[in-house]
Amino acid sequence: MKQYLPFFNAYKKALLISTLLVMADVVFEIVQPSLMSRIVDRGIQQRDIPYILTTGGLMVFLSLLAIVANAGNIYYSSVASVGFVTDLRKSLFQKILRFSFSNIDRFSSASLTTRMTNDANTLQEVVMMSLRLLIRSPLMLVSAVIIAIHINRSLAGIIAVAIPVLAVSIYFILRKGIPLFIRMQQKMDQVNAAVQENLTNVRVVKSFVRGDFEKKKFATASEDLRAIAVRASSTVVMVLPTMQLVMNVSIVAILWLGGAKIMAGSLHVGELISFITYITQILMSLMMLSMTIMTFSRASASSGRILEVLNSPIDISDSPGALQANQHIQKGKVEFKNVFFKYHPEAEEFVLKDINLTVQPGETIALIGATGSAKSTLVQLIPRLYETTSGQVLIDGTDVRDYTLEHLRSRIGMVLQKNELFSGTIAQNLRWGNPGATDEDLRAACRAAQADDFIRSFPDQYETELGRGGVNVSGGQKQRLCIAMALLKKPTILILDDSTSAVDTATEARLRQALRTQRRDTTVIVIAQRIASIQTADRIVLLDDGSIIAEGTHAALLATSTAYQDIYYSQQPKETAAP
Repeated sequence: MKQYLPFFNAYKKALLISTLLVMADVVFEIVQPSLMSRIVDRGIQQRDIPYILTTGGLMVFLSLLAIVANAGNIYYSSVASVGFVTDLRKSLFQKILRFSFSNIDRFSSASLTTRMTNDANTLQEVVMMSLRLLIRSPLMLVSAVIIAIHINRSLAGIIAVAIPVLAVSIYFILRKGIPLFIRMQQKMDQVNAAVQENLTNVRVVKSFVRGDFEKKKFATASEDLRAIAVRASSTVVMVLPTMQLVMNVSIVAILWLGGAKIMAGSLHVGELISFITYITQILMSLMMLSMTIMTFSRASASSGRILEVLNSPIDISDSPGALQANQHIQKGKVEFKNVFFKYHPEAEEFVLKDINLTVQPGETIALIGATGSAKSTLVQLIPRLYETTSGQVLIDGTDVRDYTLEHLRSRIGMVLQKNELFSGTIAQNLRWGNPGATDEDLRAACRAAQADDFIRSFPDQYETELGRGGVNVSGGQKQRLCIAMALLKKPTILILDDSTSAVDTATEARLRQALRTQRRDTTVIVIAQRIASIQTADRIVLLDDGSIIAEGTHAALLATSTAYQDIYYSQQPKETAAP
């Protein structure tokens, strides 16, 4: 609970006012049965109409005050609970943005979404319920017990029996129900994950005609949720009939004993009426407490998932030395020295093995190799999206860990293998690369990326609205927009991770030529599958199973490397391929 306290700091006033209003509401409500008793025992029996009207008017006035207090409590408890969960979500989102790739690998996107929505909402409900019921129920319970004992001690003995019986019954019911609700929350996560996965990959589902399979999978997840929800509800629903049974038995006993006392003259009718009302308040308070406890137990699973994110250590962050040195990238020379890497410390095999590679400032090198040869992993070590397991990655002779993350990544333009765009206009997306870019800067970057022509073909040109993920542009257009976004950063180092795979060869050739002429001082690292795309690179590096097996120009590799020859000739038309 201590970890959540900072999120309440801005809402201390709302918390205090809400608590005071709950206490006032209890006071206004708890005195009314006593006033009713006086009306019956004095006003009606003595036929004192003015007393009846005065006391009845007081009851109405107290009821109105109780309504106002309750409405105020609802408002301020909503302010505190909604404000709390809003700040909590902000903190979660900020933490997720600081995650390294290895951090993100430990959480699925569906899981993170569920934690920020469903789990956070559950905590909001708990806070709201606490401010409304967790304070009210104990106050009402204690106050009603004290007044009931004051009215008649012998009748209060029935309460002394009823409360433990009801408490023990509720305890055993909740003991069986709470684990079921925790499992229900886990099943809810599975349903949410299935929904998000299918919405994200709807095109894949349709293209492979796997709709029926996904329907069955979702139906199974939904059925599991339904089954556990029914079991949980059918268990916890026993609280109400149990409470009603204890309440009815208690009231019958009170009426029997109280009737005898009235006949004996030791108890008034009004006192018996008010006593029954207080008994009802006591038992209702117990039920509200039990429901609050159940909700707290259900929220414990949600809280655990949220704290798991908040408490996850950030794998990659600025070192004190980097913050103090505040070094800057100038030329863009990249060096890999004896680099080894594996995704998990406990993994037996290294993904990258003894990588030694130097890229000179302004040089263009290409990385090529079979799928799974760790080309993308290699370049992701440069901006510290992953951290080396051993060895060093240096830029301008300085270990990348000695640069601040903000500066390091601001000087590196990177177009990842999976291109993503955001909702908004084309211009807004492009300015992700440089928020202060002018319209002419946008056009210049798009001309270099061979995107200006197709953008101008749209009716709204650069103000064209893009759908979520850029659904209303083609794959090749999306790639060129992402390249333009990277160019707008005017990076010292530009990394293109198979970012022209959906672009035709003629457009790609023009793009390469523009990069060579307009970005001569930029160090360029290209990952490609087509040798035709990289023949003009200064050097080509061939990777296999995480190791460098050949390095040189296209002509040199074609003459000396069998592995390179196999790749090259496999991509040639049959009539020109080597025998």
